[in-house]
Amino acid sequence: MEWITRLNEAVDYIEKNLDQEISYDKAAQIACCSTFHFQRMFSYIADVPLSEYIRRRRLTLAAFDLQSGNEKIVDIALKYGYDSPTSFNRAFHNVHGIAPTEARNKGVSLKAYPRISFKITIKGDAEMNYKILTKEAFKIVGVKEHYDMSVEECFEKVPQFWGKTIQSGILPEILKLINKEPFGLLGVSTCMNGQDFDYYIAAATDQDTPDGMAEYIVPACTWAVFECVGAMPKAIQELQKRIITEWLPTSGYEYANAPDIEVYFEGDQQADDYRCEVWLPITGK
Repeated sequence: MEWITRLNEAVDYIEKNLDQEISYDKAAQIACCSTFHFQRMFSYIADVPLSEYIRRRRLTLAAFDLQSGNEKIVDIALKYGYDSPTSFNRAFHNVHGIAPTEARNKGVSLKAYPRISFKITIKGDAEMNYKILTKEAFKIVGVKEHYDMSVEECFEKVPQFWGKTIQSGILPEILKLINKEPFGLLGVSTCMNGQDFDYYIAAATDQDTPDGMAEYIVPACTWAVFECVGAMPKAIQELQKRIITEWLPTSGYEYANAPDIEVYFEGDQQADDYRCEVWLPITGK
């Protein structure tokens, strides 16, 4: 399928540049999606973060170079993006269990991580309830933080932002603003351009923006709205992975240039029957 073909073409780009600088933005452009979406899709489908995949592949090739040639270790380190022999030695030992100097010896045990190639595997082991919804642009109001980091780091920082927001006592003020669909507390990732983005904890509203809060206009878009049932955050994390790996590749849709939205309703988020929604921005292929 075209969607998978583009992902594999992005991997081709990565593989051809393992001994050079790799641009996440360029890889995402090849895959026809935002940098944020590309990193997330890659990690969900490959079960390894993009940065870790690149690290493993580079250190696999570094081991080949050490075994088959006479290049200086410092030159091999620089070739695969390490600024110092110390950092290269540490990374090499973490993957292979031995120092680079030992890797030159014949008969030593080394690890090889092969190139990833994506293909479709249809699971369908559990149903996913969803609807397709087209909405005009709407305003959200709340609090935000700006991120300029890898997806893996964002996954750590965003929950911390939720924790700080809850402790601040501002959530009741945000909830009072809700008077437009989606009728819940929103987590919105404005992750369309490059790797940096704003994350909002907000309400959909047409009310004026209070002092100390920020507003954002969510662009008009078509959304695939998925129902999520289960204790947070595990239930929503599992659903998001299934959407990317099972639903999206076979749906006839692809990511649209609009934010990701999570909609949280009232209730006990640790309960097995807690319900929320994932809004995936989509466009027809």
